[in-house]
Amino acid sequence: MAEIEVVELLVSAAHRFGGRPSDGPADGPEDESVSRVEVRRGLGLVGDRYFGQPAHRDAAVTLMAVESLPVRPDGSPGLRQTRRNILLRGVDIDSCVGSTIALDSGAGPVLFAVNRPARPCAWMDVTVGPGARRALRDKGGVRCTPLSDGVLTVGRATFEVLDAPPGPA
Repeated sequence: MAEIEVVELLVSAAHRFGGRPSDGPADGPEDESVSRVEVRRGLGLVGDRYFGQPAHRDAAVTLMAVESLPVRPDGSPGLRQTRRNILLRGVDIDSCVGSTIALDSGAGPVLFAVNRPARPCAWMDVTVGPGARRALRDKGGVRCTPLSDGVLTVGRATFEVLDAPPGPA
């Protein structure tokens, strides 16, 4: 079990990155960044645009490592730019594909199946900055299915890999 930090949480009811990246993102509410989220098994984050959507059940929640984000003079981009849900510090989340993980920010562990990488798209060059799509290749975060109900909050947390995929023989 590792001590980590939940840096930021994002719950967005709106899909803001539709159409062409050159047109820029659609306006969205300012309250997407939250200090607390409710997680529901098999459904996602309460209030998020992917909550309970059958087509997104295996990718309802996205986690990303803050260490993967480029540092800019005006500060690093966050979840509003990457459109991920949970930003972590202190864990290489991209190496956990195929694993079951537990994330506990104090209200009890929340389990996630880490299903696949969250590939960066052309929007990253617009919202994060030129070259971000290439820079975030293999570091764009992961798409997960929640395996338990729970609550996550910003701040100190513990992280544990419960079930890792078998390594090469």
